[in-house]
Amino acid sequence: MSAAVKFDQVVKHYGDFEALKGISFEVEEGSFFGLLGPNGAGKSTLINAMSGLLTPTSGSIQVQGFDVIDDYRETRRRLGLVPQELISDPFFSIRELLELQSGYYGIRGKEQKQWIDELLERLALTDKTHAITNQLSGGMKRRVLIAMALVHKPRVLVLDEPTAGVDVDLRHTLWEFTKELHQKGHTIILTTHYLEEAEALCEKVAIMQGGEVKALDRTADLLATHPFRYIRVSFEEKNAVLSEALASRLVETDASGHLFKMENELSMSDMLGMIHQSGLHVKDVRSRDATLEEVFMDLTGAQA
Repeated sequence: MSAAVKFDQVVKHYGDFEALKGISFEVEEGSFFGLLGPNGAGKSTLINAMSGLLTPTSGSIQVQGFDVIDDYRETRRRLGLVPQELISDPFFSIRELLELQSGYYGIRGKEQKQWIDELLERLALTDKTHAITNQLSGGMKRRVLIAMALVHKPRVLVLDEPTAGVDVDLRHTLWEFTKELHQKGHTIILTTHYLEEAEALCEKVAIMQGGEVKALDRTADLLATHPFRYIRVSFEEKNAVLSEALASRLVETDASGHLFKMENELSMSDMLGMIHQSGLHVKDVRSRDATLEEVFMDLTGAQA
């Protein structure tokens, strides 16, 4: 499969600080790709370099075969970016902003007007079409940024923390729209701190830390490499005293019970045998595989 985006030994220095340390990987055409990592990992630096907002110290980046520096006009046409920063423009209405953004790409006419109308409708902005962004809530501003990123119908859409600080309704609206774009063949690159979103949406993920790629694999395969499964147990005893074997596997305790981690080679009957030997009485038990957040924590030792 051809590469929608290709990073080749991308390095970025800020004085003596090396923000990117020779990043190399490819994002396949038509894929839904997650770019994850703790704060300061280099995700936004890499995205800004891909989008032409900064110049790498060395290395190269291609978008659908075009170099982001040598062929910057072509790469801008093929790429849409939804940045973290919210828009604030006191002069133009939402529709005027979208028309201006279209004009930057030389796009106009009846077909483009219909596309702008569709974007406004799909992102629940139709009743705000004549408002200026200073009159909008943070969630509405985020919707405008998404519309601006899509106004020229890019083949590659980059979402940099798109749901940070937004309500549940907008989150669902965004993901439904994004999944439709993906089904139509668009390549989606997502950065997010909500790892359950990345696990649900992304076919493949790269986990960055300290300017390097710590892991790169299909999401399912990455989850399968985690050495533990998890079992949540609620006991009949209100103040259950755990045996040493159980205490060594305890991850957390909350109102829903005790969460234990189990080595993959440990069978459920072995785990239940430990509980039986402890003399505790089980009220309820549920098991699950590792989540992407747990894999992330294992690889980086950092909170998402």
